[in-house]
Amino acid sequence: MIEPLLALPPHARRRLSGALAAGALPLTCTATALRSALGNVEGLDAAVAALAALARAGVPPVAAAEWVRSLDRVAGHVRAPELVCSGPEIPGHHARDTRRVYEELLGSAERSLWISTFAFFDGPRAFEFVARRMEERTALRVTLLLNIQRRPRNTTAADHLVRAFADQFWKRDWPGSRRPAVYYDPRSLEEGGPTGVLHAKGVVADEETLFLTSANLTEAALDRNVELGLLVRDRQLAATVAQRFQALIDRAVLAALPGE
Repeated sequence: MIEPLLALPPHARRRLSGALAAGALPLTCTATALRSALGNVEGLDAAVAALAALARAGVPPVAAAEWVRSLDRVAGHVRAPELVCSGPEIPGHHARDTRRVYEELLGSAERSLWISTFAFFDGPRAFEFVARRMEERTALRVTLLLNIQRRPRNTTAADHLVRAFADQFWKRDWPGSRRPAVYYDPRSLEEGGPTGVLHAKGVVADEETLFLTSANLTEAALDRNVELGLLVRDRQLAATVAQRFQALIDRAVLAALPGE
């Protein structure tokens, strides 16, 4: 009974608890009614069955609401990671969809988002969900970690490469009116010296959920390539990764992308 409700994203559980407490949603509801209350999240059929089991047990909706609210404390502990894949579906093998997980995390964050990618393509589409969420939640802090790479035999000064990337990003790639903080690894632009590449790919949402993946923010990686990732709802691990990113910024390993 508990697993289907634990599997819901935290924001969906909060909406479910509120709807039950307010009497806006009965325990014996349809998947369509639950989707109307919670939004388009995965696992609704299983959640409907779990709520129906509570109703059969004689649990009042108000008590069920409080029980659902208490699940956030349980969800704060380590849960089994979920496999996330891109590419052809394999019959009989269940895995979360890479694009669906990206869009779910970016579209539901409340407080903070860290997004790291080696490459992206079609910026307005790649960053559509996070830009929209920033407009909806003005308190949401978003930090992007992006790679700027010097092409072979390119002798352009590093600051000019950074400026060209920034001009392109802010004028053409970023679709929102509110801007995120953007950082890059300047070691990738050193000419004739040791190079570094910002190759990490993943998302930390609200320092509660961590998504690590081989997929870049490109249509091919999200939909067609064979990519693998793990979705981990572990507050300690998620916060540790966010702290790691912040330490790279604090130690000037990563530099801020200039504005226009």
